[in-house]
Amino acid sequence: MKRRSFLKTAAAGGSAAAASNLSSPAISQGFKEWRMVTSWPKGLPGLGTGAERLAERITALSGGRIAVKVYSAGELVPPLGTFDAVADGTAQLGHDAAYYHLGKSEGCAFYTSFPWGFHRKRNRSLGSVWQRPRTLWDELYKPFGIRGFLAGNTGTQMLGWFSKEINSVDDLKGLKFRAPGNQGKILRKLGATPVVLAGGEIFPALQSGAIDGAEWVGPYNDSVARISTRSANITILTATTSPAPRLQLMVNEEAWAILG
Repeated sequence: MKRRSFLKTAAAGGSAAAASNLSSPAISQGFKEWRMVTSWPKGLPGLGTGAERLAERITALSGGRIAVKVYSAGELVPPLGTFDAVADGTAQLGHDAAYYHLGKSEGCAFYTSFPWGFHRKRNRSLGSVWQRPRTLWDELYKPFGIRGFLAGNTGTQMLGWFSKEINSVDDLKGLKFRAPGNQGKILRKLGATPVVLAGGEIFPALQSGAIDGAEWVGPYNDSVARISTRSANITILTATTSPAPRLQLMVNEEAWAILG
């Protein structure tokens, strides 16, 4: 099976020398054990379970050539360390949101979501819009030795949960708010202090008062992650900051070459 169609099919449903440079996957008689690191808490509906489903499909589609083991946030690398882990070969695969990594390149935001960007109703077309100019994404990730693929979406996200009522732009001033990507930059211009945290870190930060509010996914995921608590019990549902967030599968370039 061609490697491109193999990974494209897997993501849509949710040389020996090169291998030696990876962090010791189990390779025996053509069998490879690959590690997939994620930014999601174990079993988190949609995101965590989606990564597990993707791993199962890659394993099945490989025809027994590859077995993928999923590591949830913090099990193998820090929750926001997935990009570096795939780049340096600690893991062959990574599943997260590209806009967590604006420190690597501002272009990463385009492959997740950006304020006032594509709307959720156009979600079906987004796959073709972003997959066709493969050379752009390949060029963006090439310096890091990574290939990126679309692998899931969350649907339109809320603006978030707050510890106090937000009745005007002035109410945002001084607010410490968890917001990744370019929405964080917009909030900074409005006087808030954006903080980038992985999903599993939001609840403790709210409880301790380290942040005053947070954007995550939506009511269901937020309740599972305990973000909608007494510490942040006021929500603003309508938002343009994350209109159609997509998730990504990262593949180490050397592992990609092994597929042949």
